[in-house]
Amino acid sequence: MIPETMSAAVLTRHGGPEALEIREVPVPRPGPGEVLVRVAAAALNNTDLWTRRGAYGLPGDPDALAGWRGPITFPRIQGGDIAGEIAAVGEGVDAARVGRRVVVDNAFYEGDGPDAGPIGLLGSEADGGFAQYVVCLDDRAHDVGASPLSDEELACLPVAYGTAAGMLARGRITAGETVLVTGASGGVGLAAVQLAAARGARVVALTAPGKEEALREAGAAGVVLRDAEPGAVADAVAAEAGGPLDAVVDVVGGPLLPALLDRIRDGGRWVIAGAIGGHTVDLDLRRLYLHNVSLVGSSMHTRTHFAELVADAVAGRVRPRIAARYALADLHAAQEEFAGSAYVGKIVVIP
Repeated sequence: MIPETMSAAVLTRHGGPEALEIREVPVPRPGPGEVLVRVAAAALNNTDLWTRRGAYGLPGDPDALAGWRGPITFPRIQGGDIAGEIAAVGEGVDAARVGRRVVVDNAFYEGDGPDAGPIGLLGSEADGGFAQYVVCLDDRAHDVGASPLSDEELACLPVAYGTAAGMLARGRITAGETVLVTGASGGVGLAAVQLAAARGARVVALTAPGKEEALREAGAAGVVLRDAEPGAVADAVAAEAGGPLDAVVDVVGGPLLPALLDRIRDGGRWVIAGAIGGHTVDLDLRRLYLHNVSLVGSSMHTRTHFAELVADAVAGRVRPRIAARYALADLHAAQEEFAGSAYVGKIVVIP
């Protein structure tokens, strides 16, 4: 039986950890074309912290308090990574869906086509999975009953692995290429290492000291430490790559971008989906156009990318690494560990 209320982590405003409150709130009810998912596991992402802090800025005002797509409506239940079981269905949805094990595509898309881009997320533009129940569109709840992955592993997929899959597709990463992955021990970075290696690319991973072995286990052919000035890091990457890079999969940005740009071959690609190292760079545009290098922005995934990821999960071709587990009531501690970046993999929350 579905209860009337549930525990949820509610973001009341932009700010520090105190802006996130554990509350009892009404259980949402699925409307037409929707399903109610009983959350078995959720996972943390940079977007949770950045949304709480309002750190995305606005066009023309990079310091404005804003969410991923602009202003956030409060209160908001965060959490874009969701795995669980369908508990109820709305009008027009097959009742046989109740009880199905699912992973949730958290995106809202700009159109109906398979390659439409995301324009919003659960946990940002609508309530998400840091709760015992969440509502989503029926076609966003993908059946993973045949997957060998645990609920915790499945919950790691939507944001990090979806973002990584989108980056590899938009960056046209193919088998046999040499690819640098920055921020390689984080959620998106580790996902990119695993997915690129699984697709036949030779991966050089850039990371902090102490995480080398975990990245080799994930499929990295070479590892470079980032604890040096950008020019020295670029030299180390070139040495490890053994020649020009075909592509860079970047979630860091900052001064490494201009330092590494001339280490990419003519016609190479730099695909970026994050700016944790700094969102403003001093870039010599001649290094782009004189060498036909493509600089590609990539945000999240498309329906096509997510369907491919679900197929990988059902077939067991990818297995996320769980770094830590927390109860929902301990979400503040989970976010504190997440912000410290001393782990490798994903941090999950159990409602």
